[in-house]
Amino acid sequence: MADRDDIALGLSSSVSVTWEMSPGLTPYPQAAAKMDAHVDAISRGTEAERVWLLEHPPLYTAGTSAQDTDLVEPGRFPVFRTGRGGQYTYHGPGQRVAYVMLDLRTRGEDVRAYVAGLESWVIATLGEFGIKGERREDRVGVWVKRGNREDKIAAIGIRIRRWVSFHGIAINVAPDLSHFSGIVPCGIRDHGVTSLADLGLKTNLEAVDAALRANFNRVFGRER
Repeated sequence: MADRDDIALGLSSSVSVTWEMSPGLTPYPQAAAKMDAHVDAISRGTEAERVWLLEHPPLYTAGTSAQDTDLVEPGRFPVFRTGRGGQYTYHGPGQRVAYVMLDLRTRGEDVRAYVAGLESWVIATLGEFGIKGERREDRVGVWVKRGNREDKIAAIGIRIRRWVSFHGIAINVAPDLSHFSGIVPCGIRDHGVTSLADLGLKTNLEAVDAALRANFNRVFGRER
């Protein structure tokens, strides 16, 4: 695995990455179906790699390791079972979700390096706003130190099919943090969650999108 502090995944000269941004709130089943179709098309070589930026209405998703006991309020929001790794997470307005559909066949078939690349991408993006995001070896995601505690500011959950990635990252820009109380986020009980707004930053999704795009190439290569 490459050094997690300086990840640059290989990219063939013939590959470019397209970007898509969906306004409003995208229902989760619609997003999942669209990702499935695009991942299959990448596998067949009929579509380019893609980063899809969107927001969801309030909902919980359950990864392949989700424990029933971590769903604290089962009736609060819709719950969707998903094939991504990880446990329960929340999606909702004010959170920037980036679904990343990359062909790892052209980038070295290394899942750990890919996850480390996502972490590096989020950390560099947060750095644009003066936030020091950090990774933890025993916890997936990106974390912020706050005095004697650490709070999670970004979640990472991926799935790989025929060496094409989907699902991706979720950065808390200005969501309603009380919505996280319906679950044990990612199965971690000893830490909280935070957001750019919670840290006192007055910014918006458009600014975060610009930072994501500005830092994508450093980690993953070209975009279109």
